[in-house]
Amino acid sequence: MIVVSRIALLAALLLVGSPADGEESFRPLFDGKTLAGWEGDPTYWSVKDGAIVGRITDATRIDKNRFLIYQGELPGDFEFQAEYRVSPRGNSGVNYRSEVVDGVDFHALRGYQCDIDGGLRYTGSNYEERRRTTLARIGESAVVPPSEGAKELAHVEGNAWSVREVTPLPHSADDLRAKVHPKGWNKLRIVARGPRLEHYVNGVLASRVVDNDPVNRRLDGKLGVQVHVGPPMTIEFRNLRLRDLSE
Repeated sequence: MIVVSRIALLAALLLVGSPADGEESFRPLFDGKTLAGWEGDPTYWSVKDGAIVGRITDATRIDKNRFLIYQGELPGDFEFQAEYRVSPRGNSGVNYRSEVVDGVDFHALRGYQCDIDGGLRYTGSNYEERRRTTLARIGESAVVPPSEGAKELAHVEGNAWSVREVTPLPHSADDLRAKVHPKGWNKLRIVARGPRLEHYVNGVLASRVVDNDPVNRRLDGKLGVQVHVGPPMTIEFRNLRLRDLSE
């Protein structure tokens, strides 16, 4: 007979985790079969083998970035998780706390983006689509101070917002790139809480932004996935889920 002590049993339970870990608080954003709850142009977006697929071909090249936009309600503070796989020349991303761009005849978003690309130049960086451009590159922790006056792009230099205080993260850009599977599935995690925005790729913190600019920042908004202007490409997303971090 094997007798398991209460202490040993408790230790085992702690190792495997419990509902306190928060897994039960995640809700799926994608049913794995259809694009129900999402809006985008079927020319570029479809579902295959349990994944959302965004594809650009020679016949469907674009001159403006296109999005598939989630239509459900979202909290301002959240943790988002997904897995992605991108073609070698692909360029994509996950937009969040974003607004729908009016006055265009295609699906477009303006706001924060966790960048993804097959060449590993930008994956995990924080790029603000149609506004301040790069807020934090891979391996950077950036604090964005308050702006003076109205929204404007006078501070964009070298495709980055120049009015920011940057310090290096513990993991360099090269450290992160070594963790990415170029031809396989990778795990993406976005944590947005107040002005603090963190992007993780395969468990590694890729970028951090503390956006203290009340003129330009957004504290809530839409979520969507992107196909980018450029050569033919494919981006796939699966297991998209989110949990509310609002207090």
